[in-house]
Amino acid sequence: MEQFLAFRLEELPFVVIALVLAFTFHEFAHAYVAYKFGDNTAKDQGRLTLNPIQHLDPIGTLFILIAGFGWARPVPVNRSRFKNPRLAGVLVSVAGPLSNFLIAFIAYGIFFLIIVLTGGAGVPPFFMDLLRMIVYLNVLLFIFNLLPFPPLDGYRIIEDLSSNSVRAKLSQYEQYGILLFLILVITPLDQYTIWPLLQGGINGTSQAFNAIFNTIFSIFL
Repeated sequence: MEQFLAFRLEELPFVVIALVLAFTFHEFAHAYVAYKFGDNTAKDQGRLTLNPIQHLDPIGTLFILIAGFGWARPVPVNRSRFKNPRLAGVLVSVAGPLSNFLIAFIAYGIFFLIIVLTGGAGVPPFFMDLLRMIVYLNVLLFIFNLLPFPPLDGYRIIEDLSSNSVRAKLSQYEQYGILLFLILVITPLDQYTIWPLLQGGINGTSQAFNAIFNTIFSIFL
């Protein structure tokens, strides 16, 4: 069974917890920002909540266990209800990935603090493993969702920042972008395209986190 999974069997409990946390806050962030800008669509459909059941997609969750990345249930957004559709659209789109970044940042900070203060002694190993997985998966989702492919948040950000003429062209070819994205994700091409980007982003973000917390703790400790 393990050969069909993207993670080792002993990692699965940590993966599940980290995914529930990541997906729930990601979708809640989309819904919350949309609500604040005047769109009640997600709220009316029960998506303005931190209840994971409202946000998890069974197939998307299974896919991340098998392939290493997946998706939650997209939050419905009606951009016509926004007072400033372009600005609100960008902020709604970026809210999800940003929530994952913040979760990873906080989890890394807790992990770093534990190591600095105790060296990990006396701390249950499962807790440290859980923190590592929370950091890894949230950074992964942060970077993955900012890729400029439909239907990811990165594509929606580009769409909202584009002029009306460019947006019309993007809409015209969106279905082909989705097809290209699926080909890159589910075929061996991912090892030469998407995964190098993700791995580079994960490594770079982890190094940035480490530098930030090294600086903070060198000042205050």
